Amino acid sequence: MLPLSGIRVLDFSTLLPGPMATLLLAEAGAEVIKVERPGSGEEMRHYQPAFGEASAHFAMLNRGKRSVALDLKRPEAIAALRPLLEDADILVEQFRPGVMARLGLGYEQVRAINPRIVYCSITGYGQDGPKAQVAAHDLNYQADAGLLSISAGSDGAPVVPSALIADIAGGAYPAVMNILLALRLREQTGQGGHLDIAMTDGLLPFLFWGIGNGASSGTWPKPGGEQLSGGSPRYQIYRTADARYLAAAPLEDKFWANFCEAVGVPPALRDDKPDPRATIAAVARCIAQRTAAQWAEILAGRDVCCNLVRTLEEALADDQFRARGVLNRSVVSEDHDALPAISVPIAPALRDPRTDLKYPRLGEGQELLEP
Repeated sequence: MLPLSGIRVLDFSTLLPGPMATLLLAEAGAEVIKVERPGSGEEMRHYQPAFGEASAHFAMLNRGKRSVALDLKRPEAIAALRPLLEDADILVEQFRPGVMARLGLGYEQVRAINPRIVYCSITGYGQDGPKAQVAAHDLNYQADAGLLSISAGSDGAPVVPSALIADIAGGAYPAVMNILLALRLREQTGQGGHLDIAMTDGLLPFLFWGIGNGASSGTWPKPGGEQLSGGSPRYQIYRTADARYLAAAPLEDKFWANFCEAVGVPPALRDDKPDPRATIAAVARCIAQRTAAQWAEILAGRDVCCNLVRTLEEALADDQFRARGVLNRSVVSEDHDALPAISVPIAPALRDPRTDLKYPRLGEGQELLEP
């Protein structure tokens, strides 16, 4: 018995935030039914690289789900969906505000059919406010939330982040958290509700320290200005002799002392309070004298909070991940090709025990629309 066994989810979302959220629900035992466009399905099916009849990205995000194909603009769509709407526990959508209502599937319209439904809307800026209808993507949300402003390259300009933080951490994860809370509340009240998940809102907790600094002292964060934005030698990335990098985070004094001793920081510069920049430069000179492999050997077994910046390929081969079985699961295609399954932040005891999961062919669950 999995935590969400017996829970049915209708997923009208595409691309990343919604599908990631419903993937987590599926892993915990929910039945997830994707509602897709006839003929082509959702956009991510056609991304590259291809995997089976879809894309690798689609397969990884939609394993273990089912699919129905339905043109939501056709008058008969609501009638076809009605049995599923009556029986569903959760509905997830990520259209711009107002789109689902125009299709006859807004919260109030669905609530009239099923008052117990937990209806989750994921958008960039929320259901209201002056930006509610603005088109944007992850990079834009990070820019609006102030996150980009405190991460800069050597020329001082903001760098393009490689992590889709808004989509996943600001959208998918809060969606799942609130869906579970709403299900718990439904147990007590018998009623569902409408969840308004705004990805940009979800980014602000990542900046709690900067908000605290600015609101209390008027000192707002800037690139290279604070401990966590590159202004401290104790939270810094240093280049090695072979053009690799070390991530150093010996924030506490005991780790800093160990780090300085191991690296060979001159004693006069180990007190980093008077001139942090001078200490950063001194540490950089020390690190630049040896290769990454040499530093790995020197730092092994020491409490220094410092490690090599690994490539993604190196990270996936890490013994730590292997020991914990993080990558022991696969997504399989119809021709039995396999991809590593995305690791989900659900404890192993609470998620689907199957090691191999297929992704749905477009419309393969079409019988679900039959009365």
